[in-house]
Amino acid sequence: MNSGFDAHHSYDVKLNGHIPNGNSTKGQNGSIHRSEKLLNGNGYTSNGNGLLNHNDNVREKHTPLPEDDVRMERSLGLISGTAIIAGTMIGSGIFVSPKGVLEGAGSVGMSLVIWLSCGIISMLGALTYAELGTTIARSGGEHAYLMEAFNPNDKHKCFGRIPAFLFDWISVFIIRPSMFAIMCFTLGTYVTQPFYHDCLPPIYLTKIFTVLAMVLLCVINCMSIKFAERIQVVMMVVKLLAAAIIVGGGFYSLSQGNTETIASGFEGTGTETSIIVLSFYNGLWAYDGWNNLNFVTEELQNPRKNIPRAICIAIPLVTVVYMVVNIGYFAVLTQAEILESGAVAVEWGKRMLGVMQWIIPVFVVCSCFGSANGSLFSSGRLCYVAAYDGHLPSVLSFLHLQRHTPIPSMIFTRHTPIPSMIFTLIISALLVVPFDLSSLIGFFSFTAWIFYGLTASTVLVLRYRFKHKAEHDNYQVPLAVPILVMILSVYLVLVPLIYLPKPEYIHVLIFMAVGLLLYFLLVYKEIKIPCVGLATKFMQKLFLIVPPSGKTE
Repeated sequence: MNSGFDAHHSYDVKLNGHIPNGNSTKGQNGSIHRSEKLLNGNGYTSNGNGLLNHNDNVREKHTPLPEDDVRMERSLGLISGTAIIAGTMIGSGIFVSPKGVLEGAGSVGMSLVIWLSCGIISMLGALTYAELGTTIARSGGEHAYLMEAFNPNDKHKCFGRIPAFLFDWISVFIIRPSMFAIMCFTLGTYVTQPFYHDCLPPIYLTKIFTVLAMVLLCVINCMSIKFAERIQVVMMVVKLLAAAIIVGGGFYSLSQGNTETIASGFEGTGTETSIIVLSFYNGLWAYDGWNNLNFVTEELQNPRKNIPRAICIAIPLVTVVYMVVNIGYFAVLTQAEILESGAVAVEWGKRMLGVMQWIIPVFVVCSCFGSANGSLFSSGRLCYVAAYDGHLPSVLSFLHLQRHTPIPSMIFTRHTPIPSMIFTLIISALLVVPFDLSSLIGFFSFTAWIFYGLTASTVLVLRYRFKHKAEHDNYQVPLAVPILVMILSVYLVLVPLIYLPKPEYIHVLIFMAVGLLLYFLLVYKEIKIPCVGLATKFMQKLFLIVPPSGKTE
């Protein structure tokens, strides 16, 4: 489906198997096709309608023949899939959120209950998404499920695409970039904090390091999918080691009789509903990432088996880690010290590790780096799929054709979604400038749970549609699970909106209304935006990118 994001006339640059000579020929449709030499004379020619398309008839002396398809490769196994979930979940949240959870809970006992409850909620959501991921084997997470549930085979062109488009609109510009920004913001905070012992570092310095980390991660993900996968696995091991140090130190402190904080139990538990919901927001933020594997389904080997398996390994592991790490904090720090600290793990390190306290900031930085890597990896895939389906400029769905490098191909791979990665980087960096960390967390959680609940409802729709199909033997959860996720999402969205409204919540609703207007103008009515074709051609020359196989313009 074409949309207003695509120009009236695009440029179709095909691989003709010869070096173009710059001659012009007139095609059967009366248009003028002028060959032009592109990108170091590698055999690309322009025939006048804007896109670099893939053709298998290219043979170059020093370049291997491209594969039959320009598409994502299934390179992720069970270990990589588990690392994407657990490696993204265990990140900045456990080092930032304990303060926010405790502040809303009011007591140590209630905060532990909230951490456990958030783990259970995440497991319910992940199991719901596991059914969707095995039923609809497409990347893009919620986008793919909303499209299939409400607009099967593009039957309802007016209203059927609205849920998926609004999700894309909100996710590409708010949810996914803010998630990436929060993780990098935490990384920047922990990088700069050791240089300012008894005070907070300047906010501008933290934001500079935040943006630098974003750029580095974008470069890595654009250069090599396999390298990004390996970083994710290694960083998951590093963050588990950091958690083990905190847990070990905490239990040592308990063995020395430091039980005052934990012994306080439920003393001082808060009773205000809206504040407790904000406490859940902080806890759920720490668990977020449970749906990341659904964004890369097309790159996962045997998704029918590996999606449920990865979820059942990763989320219980993360829940146990979060519970014991919080106990490690409470065994060393008082409740007041946790509430006053901007970096709980650093405070813990100062108390327990003495001259070796620098270890904790290093581990936290590595942990945040791994989480941000997983977030960007999956966010780029959402942007790619949304553009493929015509909800964003089509150039964002293009893939890098080939990488010319002396480094072995086992490290550097082709078919990376470079434009979608760069686009996600730009939006994330723009979010860092005006917002602080707590605003971004509230912004993210409120918006995300709107669509988590809506996506859970697609299980009911798809169950009804496939009820007469005997071949529908995919993984299924008890029907009560998605219904419970829907109820929880309504609660988590409406309570703060009614009892503790914040400007950012209203901004989200306004942003959704703007998205609805743009949908009718650019997608449904297909009003064209000028100069998109020229911009697409420039991007193709700059990054050597082509539409994925099966993409029609």
